[in-house]
Amino acid sequence: MPELPELEIVRDVLQARLGGRIVERVTLSGRGGPIVARDLTGRGFAQTLTGARIGKIRRRGKFMVFDLLPSADLHLVVNPKLTGQFQLAVPGAKKAGPVHVTLHFADPEEELRYVDRKRMGQLYLTTDMAKVPTYSDMGPDALAISQAEFVARLRRFRGEIKGVLAREQFVAGIGNAYADEILWKAKLHPYRKQTELNVLEVENLYVAMRETLLESIDKVRVALGEDVHLKPRDFFSVHMRGGKKCPRCGGKVSEISAGGKITNFCRTCQPGGLIRGM
Repeated sequence: MPELPELEIVRDVLQARLGGRIVERVTLSGRGGPIVARDLTGRGFAQTLTGARIGKIRRRGKFMVFDLLPSADLHLVVNPKLTGQFQLAVPGAKKAGPVHVTLHFADPEEELRYVDRKRMGQLYLTTDMAKVPTYSDMGPDALAISQAEFVARLRRFRGEIKGVLAREQFVAGIGNAYADEILWKAKLHPYRKQTELNVLEVENLYVAMRETLLESIDKVRVALGEDVHLKPRDFFSVHMRGGKKCPRCGGKVSEISAGGKITNFCRTCQPGGLIRGM
């Protein structure tokens, strides 16, 4: 799943490459287009997008929002979910995966492809952001929330701290992978209950969240370049590094699979908590 650091760089690249350009044509794949592309305007997805000019491109949590000109209220909202991604390419270039929606640009000829191997994500064309499913339910963006608000909001959510951290209703932009990385930096066990954390641990969690995300943005920017379809994560400390050495203490990184998700952590650096299945 693309998370905040990857999408922040994707936003920067797309803004620089596509901002101000006109959508010359829109192609929907015969199989995935109707499932992935959702027209909430009643005007027709491809018809309404064709001829629109790309304005500001924004990221909120794990959503990407394209403001479309000259309209003051028309937006293309993308929720890539688990397997969606963008690809910027010249016509005829190798596809990064199954392409469901393509925005064609001219001068120079270029395509913005939405690729999704499982057709899990959606693109919404809308004049009312409140109609986009789950968009209004998100909490503050993880890089916009203050420490005081973070602490106050955390009290409202119960459960294991990793699950809370990855809930969009708490803070937006963090998924399974970066939750592991943030908790490793904060030295918190992923399965500890939120209610068990003391004041200092909560403050450290907030600092670790910001540091992890900002540091990762810098690393992704270097690794990604303008290849927005890539997802560089070889710099991770623990996520998907089960069985390898913890880069902080040299201990073995544990790996637990539950609910279709993998959790990685260091038992030595992140003590405490009930480990599922053990």
